[in-house]
Amino acid sequence: MTDPINRCRLVLVTPDISDATELAAVTRDALRGGDVASVIVPQHGLDEKSFQKRCEALVPVIQAAGAAALIAGDSRVAGRVRPDGLHLEVGPTAMAEAVARHAPGLIVGGGNARERHAALSIGEAQPDYVMFGSIAGDIKPEPHSKNLALAEWWADMIEIPCVIMGGTSTAFVEDMAQTRAEFIAFGKAVFADPTEAPRIVAEINATLDEKAPRFGR
Repeated sequence: MTDPINRCRLVLVTPDISDATELAAVTRDALRGGDVASVIVPQHGLDEKSFQKRCEALVPVIQAAGAAALIAGDSRVAGRVRPDGLHLEVGPTAMAEAVARHAPGLIVGGGNARERHAALSIGEAQPDYVMFGSIAGDIKPEPHSKNLALAEWWADMIEIPCVIMGGTSTAFVEDMAQTRAEFIAFGKAVFADPTEAPRIVAEINATLDEKAPRFGR
């Protein structure tokens, strides 16, 4: 198999399954499908206590599979459950504060940058990655065309890695990879039918192996 580090890699966004044990099992199965760089765990409207319980169930499962566990939004919960990082959909000032406070002990990234100036401003904080699209933004089959254009521009200009949020279909994996973004993210496209998640992860990786541009060493 092609070295996965030398091409675009997959990021997963966990679904809103209320039972933490069931969600952990679904995530574990998905991770058996192939290479996954990291898994973002959103709060999905849970209160802090319930979200912490969810993260406590998920973080060991994600890490055991060799992926990075990224907690979305709640730095207090992140401080208690020993994840690998913190995913934040915030502006430049809040990102700079988070990087100063939590890096390099934790991966810190995100942003949901919607135009070039905002992306560059977030990038000035030196996060570990910048994301184009929201982790809750997979509402159409295709990724947003603006996010594809921003990622292509960013990947050509900036050394900080970027992530593109995909839509509800995996039919656009090649288009996303052709931007030369380091990572592509999927939530509903992988987890809409949890029993299919391992197969879909395997198919995404097969497409990336065959179609994604290779990065220079």
